[in-house]
Amino acid sequence: MMIQLRVFSFLMTFSVIFSAFGQYQLTGQLLAKQDSSFVKGCIVSLNVGNRTATTDEEGRFSFGKLAKGTYELYTNCADFKSAKISTTLLDDTHFVAIWLVGRNETLNEVVVTEKQADFGFTRMRAVESMGIYEGKKSEVIIPEQLVANLATNNARQVYARVAGLNIWENEGAGLQLSIGGRGLDPNRSSNFNVRQNGHDISADALGYPESYYTPPIEAVGKIQIVRGAASLQYGTQFGGLLNFVMKKPVLNRKLELVARQSIGSFGFYNGFVSASGTIGKLSYYTFGQYKQGNGWRPNSHFTNGTFYADVDYRLSEKTTLGVDVTHTSYLAQQPGGLTDQMFRDNPRQSNRERNWFKVNWNMLAVHFDHKFNVNHEFNLRLFGLSAYRYSLGFRPNRVASIDDNSERDLIKGDFTNWGAEARFLKRYFLGKKQGVLLVGTRYYHGFNHSIQGLGSKGKDADFTFVDDPQSVASDYRFPNRNVSAFVENILYLNDKLSITPGLRYEYIYTTADGFYGTILRDLAGNIISSTRTNERRTNGRQFVIGGIGVSFKPTSTLDVYANVSQNYRSITFSDMRITNPSSVIDPNMKDERGYSMDLGIRSTQTTLYNYDVSGFYLNYNNRIGEVQFYDENQRVLRRRSNIGQAIIYGLESYGEVDVWRAFSPDLSKASGVLFANVAVIRSNYKASEIAGVKGKQVEFVPKINLKSGLRIGYNHWKASFQYTYLSEQFTEATNARDGGVSAVVGIIPAYTILDVSASYEFRRFRIETTVNNLANRAYYTRRATGYPGPGILPSDGRSVYVTVQVKI
Repeated sequence: MMIQLRVFSFLMTFSVIFSAFGQYQLTGQLLAKQDSSFVKGCIVSLNVGNRTATTDEEGRFSFGKLAKGTYELYTNCADFKSAKISTTLLDDTHFVAIWLVGRNETLNEVVVTEKQADFGFTRMRAVESMGIYEGKKSEVIIPEQLVANLATNNARQVYARVAGLNIWENEGAGLQLSIGGRGLDPNRSSNFNVRQNGHDISADALGYPESYYTPPIEAVGKIQIVRGAASLQYGTQFGGLLNFVMKKPVLNRKLELVARQSIGSFGFYNGFVSASGTIGKLSYYTFGQYKQGNGWRPNSHFTNGTFYADVDYRLSEKTTLGVDVTHTSYLAQQPGGLTDQMFRDNPRQSNRERNWFKVNWNMLAVHFDHKFNVNHEFNLRLFGLSAYRYSLGFRPNRVASIDDNSERDLIKGDFTNWGAEARFLKRYFLGKKQGVLLVGTRYYHGFNHSIQGLGSKGKDADFTFVDDPQSVASDYRFPNRNVSAFVENILYLNDKLSITPGLRYEYIYTTADGFYGTILRDLAGNIISSTRTNERRTNGRQFVIGGIGVSFKPTSTLDVYANVSQNYRSITFSDMRITNPSSVIDPNMKDERGYSMDLGIRSTQTTLYNYDVSGFYLNYNNRIGEVQFYDENQRVLRRRSNIGQAIIYGLESYGEVDVWRAFSPDLSKASGVLFANVAVIRSNYKASEIAGVKGKQVEFVPKINLKSGLRIGYNHWKASFQYTYLSEQFTEATNARDGGVSAVVGIIPAYTILDVSASYEFRRFRIETTVNNLANRAYYTRRATGYPGPGILPSDGRSVYVTVQVKI
């Protein structure tokens, strides 16, 4: 039916054009010879650039108002060789199909195969969305093609094909995403440059780079991950880029509605509705989501609402202006952490009922895209954030302590930031060699206001301070400024070999302005004395980092890549003035510096299999981390400071193959995909001035990180099975195994998890079901140092979810 509608729409459009102008029209479509897939975003020139068109999602282009005669068409695509054909218009309309070959194919070779299997996982093209990714390790997740629990943003399933990721799982709602890799702290993905549609979504990219907002995966078109080499284009984080690209407006309908309703274990409910369409030059996509649940443990209730709207207006064939608006808010009760013994006794228990967490996130982004001609493109993004996060609770250093119903600890963080990024892309020829030049600049203005003090004695979510000036422990303002510029260039030495050098300049100016107080109490809890210390600290620095990538494609399905890039991460003043009963902060912390290297081999343009095997090496100087020590009262505490030089290296491998189609290619409606994701990593502190650290393993580095599984499909049925295994890992630099009374440090034992999902689609409907943690294993992935702990945060036990979707 959809194909008939498209054909009808095409014929009607042609009829209108013909009757209006009475002239000829030349249309066409670009397809890849390797797999017959559509080539979108390719520039087609008519008679050496006299007129140009860009192919749409189905590789189509069109030129109207033409006279009879012979015309030449030229193509310009980053991942395909340029093509030139000659065609003659004799009829009212003329259609031409142009088959493009990859840069590494022989011109006279034609390979036509089935359309690539819907693995749900691919990689960034060499040049894509005003970015350069040649020679870099990258992954792209396509949630629409996954058989997974999307309603809860289940990260274990969504990111299963990304090698080496360490995922914290301590709440089943998917409100926050906490992922790290290669020894980087997963806490709220703070070691990744986290973006949505290319703009920042973290609290403060410089002063507080934590992400309290995670887009609903049901609304995400694709998730782009670029490892440490992304530091040149997107900022200096060691982890790299994590970019959520939201779904795009439907182009061939004025209105398309999608409604998803999900229910699950522990009172879970999720309602999701989206609307999309195109009316003339105006395109839009919007959604609303509401979810709630009681949680696996007591005192874990949550409510969450999210709204998003994307409106794009096509000013001309070459220019588009768009606006994105995002709002999310949630309130979550925190059950608190457990000691090791409490976890062994009953991982579902909770001795905290007065702990709460509240987030309100508002983002606005404006983007302007313009194509000057075939070879020159420009993009400008303006973005801003107005948000807050409030945490409230009873959180003594001794986790097992019974709540005494005293004043609760209250921390309020308000964030206001804005910025602008501009990019210019130029395709050019140096002699007979093609090149792609990308230059960009960024200005960022961040402001973080943090207050910590005593809250109410009640049990409800009352985020107001006690009416007593002495109750405020600290009050700081953190204004931050950042100016940066970068340049990267792909130079194709021949059809098989390219090099991509790059440089980035950074100017960072951070300020901490406020006071912190010290309160002494007697045994009855009365204040004996109170002191207040004013403080103003500034830190300005500028530097240049560089990198280079190499890509060699000896065959049409093979890419050998290598990359080395410098990295840098500034200290965050906001971390340095948070009072924590189990923590001591080193006031003389320094910025982190280092570099990352990748060397790998991966498949390209394949239809039945997909693999990427790579080795990496990460040199991490002045690494900031945690060290356990005992104070004068023999309490187990931790000190946050520069630990030393960390060396992390290993092998990350991913592979998948459609076994069914490989052995039974005639059964096009059936598929059976096997995948395995294995990371073997080693780490140690090569140098440290702290006793007992040198030679120890780096925290958050499991030696074995394995995710494997099977996905089968037949006609409208799909099912998946996933196996996850992580070996044990440490949580601080001295490799302490016992968590003590605070349980904020210690070992995270190895764990194994099984997940099963299935879906069935018919007409306008789809039914999905998932069983997470099928074996009902008791495990944990995190020891929290503060909120939402402190202590061990157990992960969810077995849970069942069902989703019904209808598309109109």
